[in-house]
Amino acid sequence: MRSSNPVFSREGSFTRDNGTGYAGFNTGRPQAGAPSAGNPYGNNPYAQPQAGPVTDEQLVEMYQAPSAGPLQTGRMTMDDVVARTALTLLTLVAAGAVAWFLLPAANFGPAMVAAFAAFAVGMVISFKRSVSAPLIITYAALEGFFLGAISHAFNEMWPGIAIQAVLGTAAVFAAMLIAYKSGRIRVTPRYTRIGIAIAMGFVLLMVINLVASLFGADMGLRSGPLGILVGIVGIALGAFFLSLDFAEIEAGIQGGAPQQESWRAAFGLTLSLVWIYLEMLRLIAILRGDD
Repeated sequence: MRSSNPVFSREGSFTRDNGTGYAGFNTGRPQAGAPSAGNPYGNNPYAQPQAGPVTDEQLVEMYQAPSAGPLQTGRMTMDDVVARTALTLLTLVAAGAVAWFLLPAANFGPAMVAAFAAFAVGMVISFKRSVSAPLIITYAALEGFFLGAISHAFNEMWPGIAIQAVLGTAAVFAAMLIAYKSGRIRVTPRYTRIGIAIAMGFVLLMVINLVASLFGADMGLRSGPLGILVGIVGIALGAFFLSLDFAEIEAGIQGGAPQQESWRAAFGLTLSLVWIYLEMLRLIAILRGDD
């Protein structure tokens, strides 16, 4: 199944294309997990190539041997995802603390450089076929530095807004996790298509707003009642991205994704949380106004 999540849909991630190897690379021979006659596991992209007939003695040995867990087989587990996500977020918070305490609130130069560098690294990670843990940690450090600087600036204007945004982001994450695990939210193809379409429209609108602001025009998308509506939509889209992350992680674990893919899962979760935090920060700033 090809993912609609822009992070997990990269070649070499949690999915493969219909047994023809990785997308665009037809090897001309059957692949592990390719549907074939007599193979009941043909739809699993992580199925291993089938060996020859197994003898009775081998079957007895296999039956008597202890079961191999994910740790022994090198497969991704929920513990792997949690550990790598925690490490990524700790890196982000540490870099943010450095920017908060060392960078003057009015000096956005280094923060903007870090933001553009984080965007570039994030694009490389998203389109890179193999998972790179150092790149993901680098992204977290750069993004954290930017977030620390902008949070400091916002906090100077609205004291306490940073912790409010953090608590709001945590609340959205917890609510989405509970809703997903309880089955109240189901990631279906229709759900995904509608969400992705809305997200593309939202990003396009924000780009137009940014270009207009460069020419001195104010579309009012980040202020007043319209700004509040845009902020709510932005947070809802971040929650939607989280649901995609949860679904892909669950599918990867059930399908036996390699352990290294837990880094990709951590990156996807970090992207979604950063999105929600920024939208929460803007929304709270609008709601607090001039107080």
